[in-house]
Amino acid sequence: MDLKKSIRKRVARLAGIPFYKGQETSAESLRRFAKLAQPKMTDFELIRIGGAGDGGYLIPDDLEGISACFSPGVGPFVRFEEELAGRGIPSFLVDASVDRPPVDNPKFSFQKKYLGVEDSGDYIRLDSWLEQSAPNKGDLLLQMDIECGEYDVLFDSDQSILSRFRIIVIEFHDLPSLLDPIAFKLFYHIFRRLLENFEVVHIHPNNCALPVRSKNGFAIPPVMEFTFLRRDRIENSRPANTFPHPLDEASTAKSDYALPSCWYDF
Repeated sequence: MDLKKSIRKRVARLAGIPFYKGQETSAESLRRFAKLAQPKMTDFELIRIGGAGDGGYLIPDDLEGISACFSPGVGPFVRFEEELAGRGIPSFLVDASVDRPPVDNPKFSFQKKYLGVEDSGDYIRLDSWLEQSAPNKGDLLLQMDIECGEYDVLFDSDQSILSRFRIIVIEFHDLPSLLDPIAFKLFYHIFRRLLENFEVVHIHPNNCALPVRSKNGFAIPPVMEFTFLRRDRIENSRPANTFPHPLDEASTAKSDYALPSCWYDF
């Protein structure tokens, strides 16, 4: 089932509302969502982990004391995890579509599984994965790029599980679905849950997917990388208003583009 159909079924069931073809999310609702997700600057400077191009992300310079990284979705690059390994941080990786990571590293632990919403066959839930790999460890880091599977995982995961992560980096896909009122409800619900304990500290559009969808005065890149920092790590914050960040890099050989101002200029 494709993402949009899955979202419609799930949210319609939860909310008890029908979907009428032709409806679109209002400009007011889109602005409300963007304001909720507005990136903030904190006392931690952003650093780039994973090098230039795809697989590199901006995260707050708050890695001391993080005991492990959990990284579902193993692509052709594991530079992010390699750089963490160089800092003494091991990584746990899952992906049923590959037999092993593209490089060997003594600090990598790999399972041929997909991250999902059940412990069955090729799938493992986030809480089960953490219980197996880091049952008694402290703060963790989550870097998730699982091609639309992020929505099911976030919807399924309890707050107590998500709060074990100090830093979360997620690549969100199919963001123009925000224009669908039913899909919008699920997006908004997921972000409200995340932002109970986290603050968005960076957003970067991934130029792997074009074009940007514009509607109701709102520009929505198809894929964007969001970085979250747990609120108990933040003493001071203020809205970020300069994009792109000097450390941002294009994910592909195409020209990069900045986060549209409708996501931060209020």
